[in-house]
Amino acid sequence: MKIELYISQLLYRYQCVTVPGFGAFLTESHSAQLNESTNSFFPPKKTVSFNSRIKNNDGLLANHIAHAEKTSYGFAVSAIAFEVLSWQKTLDENGVILLKNIGEIRLNSERNIIFTPNDQTNFLAASFGLSPFVSPMVKREIFEKKVEKLSSKEKEVIALKSDDEETKTSNPFLRYAAIFVLGLGITGSIGYPLYQNQIDNQTLVVEKAVQKKVQNKIQEATFFIKSPLPAVTLSVDSVKVETAEPTMPYHIMAGAFRSEANAKKAYNQLIKDGYNARMLGEDKHGLFPVVYGSYATMREAEQAQKEIQKGENPDAWILVENL
Repeated sequence: MKIELYISQLLYRYQCVTVPGFGAFLTESHSAQLNESTNSFFPPKKTVSFNSRIKNNDGLLANHIAHAEKTSYGFAVSAIAFEVLSWQKTLDENGVILLKNIGEIRLNSERNIIFTPNDQTNFLAASFGLSPFVSPMVKREIFEKKVEKLSSKEKEVIALKSDDEETKTSNPFLRYAAIFVLGLGITGSIGYPLYQNQIDNQTLVVEKAVQKKVQNKIQEATFFIKSPLPAVTLSVDSVKVETAEPTMPYHIMAGAFRSEANAKKAYNQLIKDGYNARMLGEDKHGLFPVVYGSYATMREAEQAQKEIQKGENPDAWILVENL
């Protein structure tokens, strides 16, 4: 029996998993980190260490194996002891054993156990699906230079405008224009209908231009929508907008299957059992996940997880999709 599979399952949920007669695997949580020299971002994680002095049986691993294999607790204890003997024999002969998804155990020259964890495995369930990434460096100096150039051009434009205004105010012809306007005021009763008609025509042209700009802005805005939105119904008296359904990125995992047919069977059984089960579709590993239900907040998911762990599946865990 390969007990490292059950050890890795427990490491997602507990801080200490003891292998009776061999040692204990301990976990430690770390917050997200930023490497400023390389612009690398690392998500929160939970790393594993090993302590060969903790060997007493606390019952955690044996109970988990007995439940998973549907066998007795005594048989699980015997299976663990047999696996430990196999590990010790491999260490004596080869000096190293590999535990899948956990790490590597070696013997040094003094016959002491040295543990090297697997860097590719993150046992923090809340960071499931997150991976490190490198952000491109922001060239702030070039940006500041561009701003300076723009500001200098704006100063030149402002200076030119101020010169034009002074020229206009100093123009003597404006005085004569003012006298002419006074003359028009005297004869306004004659030309008023023509003047009013001209104002109405200009107002109509302005209104059409404004409407055209509004339509262009609406058309431009539609090209920047990243995801489809619900239909919008417009009327003369009121505007009705349909709201989008809330996202539910927190899922309680029931299992992941290589076969889509097996995933559908599990999904149908959960529906019969009264769960709001869902199939999430094939993931990047070629698996078909099936969940007990999906929730909008972590608090709702944790409450439902506790109920499922009590009555249905003590190994049920929460999958968080990228938001």
